[in-house]
Amino acid sequence: MLNEGEFYDVLREGLWVAVVTSMPILTVALAAGLIVGLFQALTSIQEMTLTFVPKLGAIIVVFWASMGFMTQTISAYFQDTLVPMIVGG
Repeated sequence: MLNEGEFYDVLREGLWVAVVTSMPILTVALAAGLIVGLFQALTSIQEMTLTFVPKLGAIIVVFWASMGFMTQTISAYFQDTLVPMIVGG
């Protein structure tokens, strides 16, 4: 049975894993949005698809490139933390 301290430790670690795995995608989305916004401000082009398409493309590329890292991080969390708790170890 879990006590309160162990529960919060597992929850904290799970939230940290979520932050670490989402960081590459969020960073690229922020950078792409900033670059496209700057481009729109400099050229006065206010097209809605101009903000969406480059950001989506950058996110897809980074997601594809970092899939191995994300999978490894989440698998390690499950194997090291959650599975032993379920088994009872």
